[in-house]
Amino acid sequence: MSNALVPLPVVLPLFAAGIKLAIGPRLARTQRGITVGVLALIVVIAAVLVHQTDAHGPQTMRPGGWPVPIAVVLVVDRLSALILLISSVITLAVVVYAIGQGSADKDEATPLAVFHPAYLALVAGVSDAFVAGDLFNLYVGFEILLTASYVLITLGGTGARVRAGMTYIVVSLVSSMIFLIAVGLCYAATGTLTMAQLAGRLDALPDGVRLILQLTLLVAFGIKAAVFPLSAWLPDSYPTTPAPVTAVFAGLLTKVGVYAMIRIQTLLFPGDRLGTLLLVAAALTMLIGVLGAVAQTDIKRMLSFTLVSHIGYMVFGVGLATVAGLAGAIFYVAHHITVQTTLFLVTGLIERRGGSTSLTRLGGLARVAPALAVLFFVPAMNLAGIPPLSGFLGKLGLIQAGIAAGTAGAYAMVGVALLTSLLTLYAICWVWNRAFWGERRQVPEPGQVIEGRRGIGGTAITAAVPPPAMTGPAWALVAFATAFTVAAGPMVDYTRRAAAELLARAPYIAAVLPS
Repeated sequence: MSNALVPLPVVLPLFAAGIKLAIGPRLARTQRGITVGVLALIVVIAAVLVHQTDAHGPQTMRPGGWPVPIAVVLVVDRLSALILLISSVITLAVVVYAIGQGSADKDEATPLAVFHPAYLALVAGVSDAFVAGDLFNLYVGFEILLTASYVLITLGGTGARVRAGMTYIVVSLVSSMIFLIAVGLCYAATGTLTMAQLAGRLDALPDGVRLILQLTLLVAFGIKAAVFPLSAWLPDSYPTTPAPVTAVFAGLLTKVGVYAMIRIQTLLFPGDRLGTLLLVAAALTMLIGVLGAVAQTDIKRMLSFTLVSHIGYMVFGVGLATVAGLAGAIFYVAHHITVQTTLFLVTGLIERRGGSTSLTRLGGLARVAPALAVLFFVPAMNLAGIPPLSGFLGKLGLIQAGIAAGTAGAYAMVGVALLTSLLTLYAICWVWNRAFWGERRQVPEPGQVIEGRRGIGGTAITAAVPPPAMTGPAWALVAFATAFTVAAGPMVDYTRRAAAELLARAPYIAAVLPS
């Protein structure tokens, strides 16, 4: 069904970024209003698309009215609509947090002139990746978000940020080069890049050619999703950036890679031809990531390793290639985007109040800032999978799917998933004991400069009680994540319908190629 709302999550932030660049740093309140207003509008659009895709099937848009494959078709189905809604809520909350941080740091000019346009371009790239109906447009979406991320990860120009940014940029360029090679190979083999057409034409190729194309795409998306052994770049890249940038990177960008893996595995390469390989990669991603998390003494680095580890749960569901497995993976993607973003925002609040994120320097924060302790505790327990929170429900769904699959690999993955969950709980408890329950240490006085810490624009961060403009978005995300538990029944039903639609393939193909 054609729908004019489909391109708006891409067009609106790009249009707003252009207006903001034209205005420059003038009219600060107007600039903030444009950013918040556009992102809030995208939340509404995404919510409408969730309803329409669930009620009427995939929604499409052909810019210019050109026929496929000439048109760069945009497609939204249940999967992309849900992830688009979750990501739009996240990006809105993070930008409100960033505005509050800029005001608190007296560093409003740089965020307005650089951060906001780059952030809006990032949102456009993420949205384009979710609605892309052909491989080349998917590549374009990745490049838009990566180009914007290069600006955000080095914003402020400190030595640590530039060093971490160089690693991130080099790895991203390598993954983009592999992706572009895969796009060229797919076109050479089939004569099209429209995924609905590829779904039919790839089936007619020799098995060896299909395997090469599938592996090349999986490697490209595996790097972007930080799947082991392609994940070593992530723990060193994220911790040096400001809290809003780290939060949106950790919560959202790796999930774009996971989304692309789900899309190609269900639409282009259905079945479980590489299911065993994906299960092995999922197991190693879980174990290596969580063992790295246990060994950390810094909250940011610990969360970066748990991020890698929990990508393994999503790949686990993809590798099972069943309705239950994919439904569990989709639920876990939505849950993890929200919880991981929340934890990195809260870590920024901890840094501002306690003067550090190092566990060797923190202690007794529960007595100094009890509200901050609660704000960390709830999403942390959610990440660890404590009942009845959404983290537990997502893991339970994946474990049940593994048991239902009944293969040796699936049973092994169930054991790895349980062990990873226990080790995640151990790492979270270690952080809680040292930072919140441990011996009270010297808390910086308000106005005291925090050594080695910089805000969004590179200015020094001073210790202070976090303002409501920063704590408010974090509390809102905690409530949003808690809503996944309250609405678990409808959420699980929706993800099952989304998984069944993905495996059927016919609704997606018929929406793009109605003839």
